[in-house]
Amino acid sequence: MSRRDALKAAGLAGAALSTGAVSVCDALASADAMEDLVAAARAEGQLTVMALPRDWGGYGVVIDRFKAKYGLTINEFQPHASSARQIEAIKTRRGKTVPRTPDVVDLGMSFASSAKGEGLLQPYKASTWDTIPETAKDSQGYWCGGYHGVLAFEVNADLVTKMPRDWADLAAPEYRNSVAIAGNISSNQAVQSVFAAGLSAAKGNVEEAADQGLKFFGDLHEKGNFVPIVGDANSLADGRTPILIRWDYLALGDRDRLKGSTKIEVIRPKTGVVAAVYVQAISADAPHPNAAKLWMEYLYSDEAQLAWLKGHCFPIRIADLVRNGTVPIDWRERLGHLDHDGYDVDPLFPSLKDQEKAKDIITNGWDDIVGVKIQCLPPEDYLGPMSFNNMAHG
Repeated sequence: MSRRDALKAAGLAGAALSTGAVSVCDALASADAMEDLVAAARAEGQLTVMALPRDWGGYGVVIDRFKAKYGLTINEFQPHASSARQIEAIKTRRGKTVPRTPDVVDLGMSFASSAKGEGLLQPYKASTWDTIPETAKDSQGYWCGGYHGVLAFEVNADLVTKMPRDWADLAAPEYRNSVAIAGNISSNQAVQSVFAAGLSAAKGNVEEAADQGLKFFGDLHEKGNFVPIVGDANSLADGRTPILIRWDYLALGDRDRLKGSTKIEVIRPKTGVVAAVYVQAISADAPHPNAAKLWMEYLYSDEAQLAWLKGHCFPIRIADLVRNGTVPIDWRERLGHLDHDGYDVDPLFPSLKDQEKAKDIITNGWDDIVGVKIQCLPPEDYLGPMSFNNMAHG
């Protein structure tokens, strides 16, 4: 699905959702149900979240506002965990009353689908469920898309003078020891990065994208251009990973935060432009199930959706927010130029089936084809910028 098609499906191109009248009785019933949920959540007193970095698309604002609004304690556990790690945390803590058992998770769509299949999630439909596009949610309510972005190149322009404009450019000799992914290979961000590179190499052929992506990164590693550590804003700024493949909303957030200290360019590639939705779900064995449901209600409220928008994400309810005039005027003006905002082609939204297939090929094929482990921390003998060409193969 193209980005324009996705926006049309969401209603931005004129397809309106049914907004039939709500009876007074229905409104009162809804208000009573919400009041009961808030009371039950407050009785539990806390919520444990996992894999929610505060600088990820406005999550810090979302967490703090939720705490202030409902008076719950939020346990922020392993903020940088991957989608696979979140699923593993649910599995290993099933049936156990132990600290740091996640109530809710934030996953790549294919990871959420597999978690549902393994019985690791429980269904819940927030009160704004009907305003969410059908293609971005599980029909039974086991998971629901929250926001999306597009993969981009985040570049330290203080160190890199010639900007890469497409995936093939990353293999150029001037980018030796420069290119990294912002996640290990068990993360959705890394899987989608490999898929996007392969989509470019395969000239848009989705069926070949995963295999071509592995070949692309194998070649990048062989040339010495790939830096096998999990890149972030710190490694970008200090020169260890001056070119980082990253979701655009994260790159734009880094650009805002580091303004004045590091010059950052955010470049969307000319081809292999891939967008993906991150989805929200409740653990099947959530220790605080009512707090988890209240969290879902909040995430899909106008307030939290606008916080994601200001964090450079596209919230899943963007069509409904625009249609109802909820989006501030300055953001509505920006949204009016979406189709021309630095894109040469419409981004591809891979289908759930395509994502599941790509995840399987990429996670299982990385070690054999690329042949290097992506390390979460730099080695102890780090010697400064551009010094990772001697990393051991895995």
